[in-house]
Amino acid sequence: MSDDPQPPGNGNPWVKSLMVWGGIFLAMLLVVSMFGANRAASLSQIPYSDFRAKVIEGSVREVQVSPDRISGSLKNDTQFTTIPVPNDNNLTELLQKNGVKFSGAAVEEPNLLLYILVQSLPFLLILGVAFFALRHMQKGGGAGGAMGFGKSKAKLLTERQGRVTFDDVAGIDEAREELEEIVEFLRDPSRFSKLGGQIPKGALLVGSPGTGKTLLARAIAGEAGVPFFTISGSDFVEMFVGVGASRVRDMFEQAKKNAPCIVFIDEIDAVGRHRGHGLGNSNDEREQTLNQLLVEMDGFEANEGIIIIAATNRPDVLDPALLRPGRFDRQVVVPIPDVDGREKILAVHMKKVPLAPDVNPRVIARGTPGFSGADLANLVNEAALLAARRNKRLVAMQEFEDAKDKVMMGAERRSMVMTEDEKKMTAYHEAGHAIVSVNEAASDPIHKATIIPRGRALGMVMRLPERDSYSYHRDKMHANLSVAMGGRVAEEIIFGHDKVSSGASSDIHYATDLARNMVTKWGMSDKLGPLQYEQSQEGYLGMGGTARVMMSDETSKLIDSEIRGLVDDAHDRATGILKAQEDKLHLLANALLEYETLTGEEIRQLLADGKLDRPEEPRGRTVVRPVSGGAVPKAGKRVGGSGGAAPQGV
Repeated sequence: MSDDPQPPGNGNPWVKSLMVWGGIFLAMLLVVSMFGANRAASLSQIPYSDFRAKVIEGSVREVQVSPDRISGSLKNDTQFTTIPVPNDNNLTELLQKNGVKFSGAAVEEPNLLLYILVQSLPFLLILGVAFFALRHMQKGGGAGGAMGFGKSKAKLLTERQGRVTFDDVAGIDEAREELEEIVEFLRDPSRFSKLGGQIPKGALLVGSPGTGKTLLARAIAGEAGVPFFTISGSDFVEMFVGVGASRVRDMFEQAKKNAPCIVFIDEIDAVGRHRGHGLGNSNDEREQTLNQLLVEMDGFEANEGIIIIAATNRPDVLDPALLRPGRFDRQVVVPIPDVDGREKILAVHMKKVPLAPDVNPRVIARGTPGFSGADLANLVNEAALLAARRNKRLVAMQEFEDAKDKVMMGAERRSMVMTEDEKKMTAYHEAGHAIVSVNEAASDPIHKATIIPRGRALGMVMRLPERDSYSYHRDKMHANLSVAMGGRVAEEIIFGHDKVSSGASSDIHYATDLARNMVTKWGMSDKLGPLQYEQSQEGYLGMGGTARVMMSDETSKLIDSEIRGLVDDAHDRATGILKAQEDKLHLLANALLEYETLTGEEIRQLLADGKLDRPEEPRGRTVVRPVSGGAVPKAGKRVGGSGGAAPQGV
């Protein structure tokens, strides 16, 4: 990549600043001298009659006489000046008679240049301000253009900002392979043009936030070794109509001067939304900007060496004219990485961190389903911060596990005091989830169970799938419903109907949503059949909600009945499992009360052998003990419940 070129005619900015400050200082000197002279004249001037009276009194020491002014000093060293009366011929005789020392003074010639400069100073200041305002408007909206509305704000990234290549991008192999053709074109355009081939003018990167769209675009520029202009879609839009279109024109002019190059527009949905929606000047400005962008993309040849790459997570709101062939005609989906991709991304970020020998990226990748590249980078950073706080030289697997728990479940609330009854209630609640999960064949294996409060939950059971899942079968959904009801059922069995707490609120919410989707969206109700009864009202990436389609009252009642039936069946399944294994429920709850956190292997060992072979500090982990401090939660206010019954990443 080349260095950022210095625009011609700008000159040395230090010299300009020096000239500006020098002019301001000179103007201040003139103002001070003008007002200082006037102030001095007004303070020392006395009437001529007073002057004659002081001479007669004998208080005048000496004077200097000129045709238009008499100045001198009194015997008390006070300086004065006065204007003589014309034709006062006996002044000399009066001075001699009273012993005043006097002399003549030459007539001062007025400084015409200084007089003109002082009189014109206000006009010069106004002209100077207007001149600099016009210069800044012509200069543009870059680094120094405070009023440069019409110039592009695109920044030219060079190798000084850090060169990024495909080696720095991992986990999105399909997207990278699709964009390698653009790199080849930028390296050798004649290879394609001599056969009549045309590279796409624009590529649209589509994906969830944090998946690496911007990083992928920078890697393309780094591999090709060409200038890389970057700008956000919001940088085009201003309150003045026509400014965005002017910036688009200027951006393409800069790109043509630096061709071959890449122009990257981040969050293009800010300026590329459907035209014809909304009212007001802001909408007119956005539409004019979009129109100019469409014209510019049609205005240069495909083999000119300028490639537009844009990124968005909302392709559904983009104007169709922007996506037609000849503009952004290649859409590259940048997905959430799978387990193999997460392992590669972790390997990239772990290069910057000193690792202990026990760190296994594969285990961490398996335990982070649904994490994007940015989430994984944050996970590695949190682990490094934890190791630094613990005064360790290397980042061990324990730090990664603790960082993962903090990111996925929230920070431990060790300052929160729970009464013994509340701790016992939480322990049986989480034990109920765990035992039902172990006995449901289709359930994901347990990764960890804890009764330490995290985030909004007083405890949780965390389950992790063996592999990434992209669809879920009916048996797994029924298993998840049973696991969600396990905590509530355990409270009913151990403490009775009247002592059931609000801790299952998140479990009930999850179970109700899952049952509703099974009935209204996925056709898993035998009575209603494979029909859709709810219509999504959401944009890309799941933002929005759902609404029921038009249906009769009988159908609506049947839907509610089927949802209730699925949840009741799950409740009955969980009740049967926990009543049959009530002894194991007591065993696991007591172990949670003693150790507060158990791993999945420890839970399976305890349920299989009836005992837990755990030394005081196994595998470098410190046994968690109860702590005091904080406030006792009020009864019936246990917000969040267990929080961990639902499978993570779903």
